[in-house]
Amino acid sequence: MKTDSIQNRTARALGNLAMEPESCGDIHCAGAVPLLVESLTACQDSQCLQSVVRALRNLADSPQHRLALAQQGAVRPLAELLATAPDAALTSALVRALLELSRGCSRACAEQLSLGGGLGPLVSLASHPKRVVREGTILILANLCAQGLIRPALGNAGGVEVLVDELRQRRGPNGASPASQQPLVRAVCLLCREAINRARLRDAGGLDLLIGLLRDPRASAWHPRIVAALVGFLYDTGALGRLQALGLVPLLAGQLCGEAGEEEEEGREAASWDFPEERTPERAQAGSFQSLRSWLISEGYAAGPDDISPDWSPEQCPPPEPVEPASPVLTPTSLRAPRTQRTPSRSPAAAIEEPWGREGPALLLLSRFSQAPDPSGALVTGPALYGLLTYVTGAPGPPSPRALRILSRLTCNPACLEAFVRSYGAALLRAWLVLGVAPDDWPAPRARPTLHSRHRELGERLLQNLTVQAESPFGVGALTHLLLSGSPEDRVACALTLPFICRKPALWRRLLLEQGGLRLLLAALTRPAPHPLFLFFAADSLSCLQDLVSPTMSPAVPQAVPMDLDSPSPCLYEPLLGPAPVPAPDLHFLLDSGLQLPAQRAASATASPFFRALLSGSFAEAQMDLVPLRGLSPGAAWPILHHLHGCRGCGAALGPVPPPGQPLLGSEAEEALEAAGRFLLPGLEEELEEAVGRIHLGPQGGPESVGEVFRLGRPRLAAHCARWTLGPEQCPRKRGLALVGLVEAAGEEAGPLTEALLAVVMGIELGARVPA
Repeated sequence: MKTDSIQNRTARALGNLAMEPESCGDIHCAGAVPLLVESLTACQDSQCLQSVVRALRNLADSPQHRLALAQQGAVRPLAELLATAPDAALTSALVRALLELSRGCSRACAEQLSLGGGLGPLVSLASHPKRVVREGTILILANLCAQGLIRPALGNAGGVEVLVDELRQRRGPNGASPASQQPLVRAVCLLCREAINRARLRDAGGLDLLIGLLRDPRASAWHPRIVAALVGFLYDTGALGRLQALGLVPLLAGQLCGEAGEEEEEGREAASWDFPEERTPERAQAGSFQSLRSWLISEGYAAGPDDISPDWSPEQCPPPEPVEPASPVLTPTSLRAPRTQRTPSRSPAAAIEEPWGREGPALLLLSRFSQAPDPSGALVTGPALYGLLTYVTGAPGPPSPRALRILSRLTCNPACLEAFVRSYGAALLRAWLVLGVAPDDWPAPRARPTLHSRHRELGERLLQNLTVQAESPFGVGALTHLLLSGSPEDRVACALTLPFICRKPALWRRLLLEQGGLRLLLAALTRPAPHPLFLFFAADSLSCLQDLVSPTMSPAVPQAVPMDLDSPSPCLYEPLLGPAPVPAPDLHFLLDSGLQLPAQRAASATASPFFRALLSGSFAEAQMDLVPLRGLSPGAAWPILHHLHGCRGCGAALGPVPPPGQPLLGSEAEEALEAAGRFLLPGLEEELEEAVGRIHLGPQGGPESVGEVFRLGRPRLAAHCARWTLGPEQCPRKRGLALVGLVEAAGEEAGPLTEALLAVVMGIELGARVPA
């Protein structure tokens, strides 16, 4: 029947029935689709056409039905109708129908829409005043991007600018929700797979838009897709420069650190149309046939690979040698970023491909940036190095060789030497890879994978690369200029880094000792830290410098009163304490607590000039048998009485010293030290200091005790603290924590700490002349 009214009612009835899934399937099985398609070309009435379009839209209720509609030619007449400038109602109906048919866009749908001349009208309708039509059209364009064969034509029609502008509007302050941006983000990323569309996207400001998405934490689910899309610009020098200026490198480094979401896998038909897939899964094909088929497709003589039979190829043609793609844009697998590593199967004679995991696109872009003549401004920075080292040390299996090559390339580039020094990059490499202390592990350690020997070997190799650069004529000049003429921050960073990368004595001695680099570093300890691990770096640097100095200078160890706890010396004061003391005491000292301690006047006067003047001079105490000692507790007086009567190493000096973990300030040990100085007993002072060091800086003591001991303000104890901190037997973490405690204890008075550390590093006994 050709009557428009009857066709209108029939189409309306079929459209109503198609709203039920079972009825929809029955209509497809009954063969109604070809009749509806025929009505589209035969009918001239707008109302009838709207009913037919509605029926086709309702019949596209599942992927299988949409594919069946496209294969039966339902899309092309819809596109042709859209191109004939119909009325507004029919236009709206056509847009709604094409939106349904383009969901999960099939190859047949894309081909028919392109052959029907629908791309130009769709791009024009993207600016339609009616919101429903405008948004539907934009979603159709986004759906079409799933097919690589239509993307170049879509770009020629102006679709790239339309999609980029729409995504920019939805990203604006008054934009739509992130869910509504998802199809546009996917479409823009797919458009990056063809060179012509990449150029259009770059000119339309799409790079700024993609970088903005990478910065947005709400778009984290799309980050892997966006990074994979940016790989398409790998050899576009202008685009790479723009991306670097926009801050892509830190964002890529962040991708290496975080747990990025999975990118949705695209189908084979979404591959770049610049390099369409040339293999069929059924059988391997000869190289001559592959070349012929590629040429036929590119010239338009064949719509796709399936149009040419592989049987045309000679059976005995040898298979082509596998060639590694020069750029990941060559294959669709290179544009995906799945979390699990995979290595495509190759013949035994083929070259081994590197694993391509979720970090592959980011590493590929970073590798491209690292090949610049001077990549230091982008890659030799805190965030970039942090991301690379996080990936290298945190990978569950062997890290990608590309990441190791990036680090090696940077450390071998002379242009990066100053950046490694300024950013504390060399110190970070040593701390993280060689010593196993990451920024997240400091100051409180957290559970991390065990430090593998390969990490240590990598760190030592990278530091050796920097050493080669530093000891070259260029490196010597650069480091000398940095230390003598750089900013205060750069001079400190240079002084700290030199022990890690300089092994020539003439060089480090001149820069650190003769030109004041060591004093610069020591003076910076009590200032605000320029790096979170600065004090850890400084402790490690001073220890390394001490190792460099030690072959030519023997470290001085102050002599101390021997105190063997296992076999103490006999006590000479104990006989005075028994019920029948021999000899009998002729003097008692009265403490503030009322306690009376027996003593021998002659022994006490002989032991100290203070007591000789007090007990044998013209003072009233010389005639008294009960002499008061003010401001002295029994615990603090005990080692004094022992010392006055000749005890040396009997263990009495250990009595007032509290155990590790308890404060020394305000303790009886501090009171005894103060009293020994007041009573002019230098030998007792040394004995008490040795007792404090033995208990708090011995095997039972920890790095937290170092600051407590330093707070006593005793020069010999300060030197003991410095030796404990920089001692070769200390692990790097304890050494760093000890230096933190020393800096906190020193406060604003940096002089004693500086002199103590300088004396220990230089191997000079404290009190001797230290070179300026």
